Amino acid sequence: MPVAPSELTFSQRAKYFGVNILLRSLIGGLKLIPYRLRVPAMGWVLRQIAPLVGFHKRVRRNLAYTRPDLSPTEIEQLCHQVADNVGRTVAELYAGAPFWARARAAQISGPGLKALEEAHAAGRPAVLVTGHFGNYDAARSKLVQMGFNMGSLYRRMANPYFNDHYVKAISATGKPMFEQGKRGMVEMVRHLKSGGNIAIVADMHAQGGEYLPFFGRPALTSTVPAELALKYNAVFIPVYGLRQENGLDFEVILSDAIPHSDPVTMTQAVCDDLERRVRQNMGQWFWVHRRWKPVHDTPHPDFPTASAETADP
Repeated sequence: MPVAPSELTFSQRAKYFGVNILLRSLIGGLKLIPYRLRVPAMGWVLRQIAPLVGFHKRVRRNLAYTRPDLSPTEIEQLCHQVADNVGRTVAELYAGAPFWARARAAQISGPGLKALEEAHAAGRPAVLVTGHFGNYDAARSKLVQMGFNMGSLYRRMANPYFNDHYVKAISATGKPMFEQGKRGMVEMVRHLKSGGNIAIVADMHAQGGEYLPFFGRPALTSTVPAELALKYNAVFIPVYGLRQENGLDFEVILSDAIPHSDPVTMTQAVCDDLERRVRQNMGQWFWVHRRWKPVHDTPHPDFPTASAETADP
């Protein structure tokens, strides 16, 4: 769990401080390169260091757990595609105006757009849920530039030195920003009550959540977004920033609004919708996350063990 520097040991502070200096130097140096070259350059950098920092190991483990049908060649390709997308996303989050221009120019589609516009016209709040897929901030940036009052919930980074830099960067896209926690929740609820919209990245391992199937395997998933939508009568819409083939542009997609029912059913609908999107563009999801911890090697009573014969292709 993220903590303040004063709560860390000396060795932890030294490690985080060193990583902070390295990352900020890398990001600052890349800003000297024109944007159209900078973004793929950062993708290349991540592809080189990914095997060294354990990214490829994590991707392979997750794919072995959820997609045992994939061949070694397909897995190797995905390792590089995932690292490339992560690198590009990092460069874009810190790019400012050039990235916002790409987001502004993005095509926006999907039935959820009409639902969002209707809610906006009626003064009804909206809870938009997304995942670490493509560049999730491209969708938020597009909607902000279209005039939607978009608040965003974020998780504080474990590295306290880099966190301030990170929050400053993502806040520049649009405010308000709500830090995950009691205070942030209070502020976010106030925003919803006023008819505002919030965007939540909902595909992380969430303590206190529900074990719901994602790629046929149990993933601890927060039902809070659905609970908020129900409590404040907010329209509930999955949204994505899909990276295009040129690696620089995006399509923003808003899926069908999820009908109000109960938190678990609504959250499962979010997981299913994201899974469909990921299956169509496997390399654009952040397979480096520990989405299925700690059950990789522990069968769950409600989920049969996947096998090459039974896994969905």
